[in-house]
Amino acid sequence: MLPPLLRGREFRRYWSGQAISLFGDQITLLALPLVAVLVLHAGAAEMGYLAAAGLLPNLVFALHAGAWVDRHGNRRGVMIAADIGRAGLLATIPLAGAMGMLTLTQLYVVAFLTGTLSVLFVVSQATVFVSVIPTDRYVEANALIYGSRALSFMGGPSVAGLLVQFLSAPLALLADATSFLASALFLGRISPAEPPVETRRRGSITAGARWIRHSPIVLATLASAATINLFNFVFSALFVLYATRNLHINAGTLGAVLGVGAAGSMLGSIVTARIARRIGVGPAYLLGCILFPAPLVLVPLAGGPERLVLALLFAAEFAAGFGVMVLDISIGSLFAAIIPDRLRSRVAGAFQTVNYGVRPLGSLLGGALGSSIGLRSALWIGTVGALAGVLWLLPSPIPRLRTLPARPADPVPAGEPPAVDEASAAG
Repeated sequence: MLPPLLRGREFRRYWSGQAISLFGDQITLLALPLVAVLVLHAGAAEMGYLAAAGLLPNLVFALHAGAWVDRHGNRRGVMIAADIGRAGLLATIPLAGAMGMLTLTQLYVVAFLTGTLSVLFVVSQATVFVSVIPTDRYVEANALIYGSRALSFMGGPSVAGLLVQFLSAPLALLADATSFLASALFLGRISPAEPPVETRRRGSITAGARWIRHSPIVLATLASAATINLFNFVFSALFVLYATRNLHINAGTLGAVLGVGAAGSMLGSIVTARIARRIGVGPAYLLGCILFPAPLVLVPLAGGPERLVLALLFAAEFAAGFGVMVLDISIGSLFAAIIPDRLRSRVAGAFQTVNYGVRPLGSLLGGALGSSIGLRSALWIGTVGALAGVLWLLPSPIPRLRTLPARPADPVPAGEPPAVDEASAAG
């Protein structure tokens, strides 16, 4: 039976575009580092550089991108342009591979430019989302979107592994390029009623950061998410290299490991709303901050017979996938409810500057640690360090937050504290 939200044309088209694009993203997530490892024979340091190149734009551009989008509006148009640009950039990799001209430098440049366009897409997406979703359906809508993300986790890596194994890693990237074009097509068929643009220019770039500073809920989630991401990207920068070289997992099997693990993400997307109703949206986010990083300790623990290694990798991916869905759906619904429309892109940009900005730092740190102390020791640091993120939440209102706070009645002027009473939803 079709979920009620998908019966509405606007959300159905928006969701369809995101679902296709998310599937393609999972192909690139595995195929791009495999291009570096299998085709260009990259080492630990080069893998860190590649991961950092795709993430560095969040640190450099997100704050300004949020302000620019809020001033100029037409967030849907920005998302479409970003999709088309990313498709073109990814298509250059198989083209260069076919001509025998592919280099690590090109991978770094493509990763950086696609990351830049992704920044514009993400800071625009938050406003388009609330423009097509009724306020009381945020958790349900996020569950559907993250459910499609979970399906992409399940099928994308498996398809990517097969494409890499039977075609080549560069050719596998054409699938993601096609998915970006499909996303642009669906976005072109919706007409969201976006909020007015921000006319005030003075202080507009830092308005989102100032709003976050006055919000104890968002500030605590930022600190926790940034800590988790810093160490998780120490882990992720080295995982493909560790799995292929130390654990001797081939591309097809690695894709299957990640795909089977995505079943946990699907389960998480189904039950998160139920968890949030039972224990509260704040405790659900806190739970996700534990359940996401904790199972990954099984990866550096993996050893012995191949069957045991694969069992540990499957378990790690399944449990971590469940945890990340609980985390993402809770925080996404919370932010949709609490952030004023006029500041939404700037808050997203400021949040992304820190939360995504630490990711290239984590990737570079992972590459450095992997080169200096070994891959397994570096993975231990990444997995255990990520668990410290939950400590930021304990003194905040989040453990007592039972329901979504009411949205502000009026947009909050730039630079002023949030109008919402965040404590009102706490038990």
